[in-house]
Amino acid sequence: MAKYSIIPKPVTEYDLRLLRIFKAVVENGGFAAAETELGVTRSTISLHMSNLEARMKLKLCLRGRGGFSLTEDGQSVYQATINMFDSLDDFSLFIGSLGKELSGELVILCADQLGIAKQKKLAEVIQIVHDKSPKLHLVLDGDSIHNIEKSLLKDKAHIGIFPGYQQIEGLQYQPLISEPIYLCCGNHHPFFELVDKDINAEMLAEAPAIHPGIDIDTQGREQLKKLNLAAKAYQFDTRKAMILSGRYLGYMPQSYIQQELNQGLIRIIKPSELTYQFDLSLVVKKTPRENNKVALLQQAFETVFTQ
Repeated sequence: MAKYSIIPKPVTEYDLRLLRIFKAVVENGGFAAAETELGVTRSTISLHMSNLEARMKLKLCLRGRGGFSLTEDGQSVYQATINMFDSLDDFSLFIGSLGKELSGELVILCADQLGIAKQKKLAEVIQIVHDKSPKLHLVLDGDSIHNIEKSLLKDKAHIGIFPGYQQIEGLQYQPLISEPIYLCCGNHHPFFELVDKDINAEMLAEAPAIHPGIDIDTQGREQLKKLNLAAKAYQFDTRKAMILSGRYLGYMPQSYIQQELNQGLIRIIKPSELTYQFDLSLVVKKTPRENNKVALLQQAFETVFTQ
C-alpha cells in the first residue's frame, strides 16, 4: 500500500511553522547555523525537522560528518516553500494596498550617487511622498543596474533610477534627466597643463582611460573607441577617484565634478569634441504588484523633475 503524506489539506498553522524552520535551516546551511535566527536550540530544531519529515513522509535533508545537504525531495520542497511564502507576502501586500492610506515599505534604488542638484530634487520628491502618505516607510539605497532590474521585476523595489540605454522586457523607462558628459583628467595627469590643441588623437589613444562598465548609447561608444580603455568604474564617485589619481582619463558629467573644477583638481578636455549625452531614466515594472505606491512615486517625480 502506498504511503501518503499526512500534511492535511488545507495546510495548518503548525505546518507553516515547521516549514519556516525548514526554510531557515536551508538558508543558514544547517541546524547549528540556524540557531541564532530561530532563537531555539539545535536539538529543538532537529525535533521540528523530524516532525516535518514524518508528516510529509519524505527525507528532506542529510546531516552528518559530510555536513548538511538537501535531498532531491528536499530541494523540491524548499522551492515550493519559497513560492508559498512569497504568495503569502503578495497577499498581505495586496490587502494592505486596498486601504485608503498607503503603508509599508516604499523602495527607491539608484545605480549611482546623485549630484547636488539631483539630490535637492530627490529631496522634493521625498517631501511630496511623505506629505501624501506619512505611514510609508521609505527605503532609499544604491545597487548595480543588474540588481536593480532584478529587484524591480521581483517587486522587491518600486522604482529604479539608472541610465536606460539597454532596456529589458518587463520594465518601463521614463527619461528623467539628460546632461552632457565630458572627458576629464586630474591635475596630476600629463594632459592637465596642455592646451586642447596640443592633445591629439594619438595621445588620447595611448593614455589609459576608464570604461564606464555599462552599455551606453551609440554616441558614447564612438567616443570610447578613441581611448585606451585600461580600467573600469561603474559609479561616478569611483570614476572620479580614479581621475583624481592622475593616472586615468574618464568621462564625467560636469554636475558631478563642479567643485573639483572650481578647485583646479580636474579639467575638461576638448569639451566641444569629446562629449556625449548622459541620460538618466526612471524605471518601473510594467505590471507592478503595488501599483498605488509606484503611481505615487511616478507622480511625485514628474511634478519635481518637469518643473
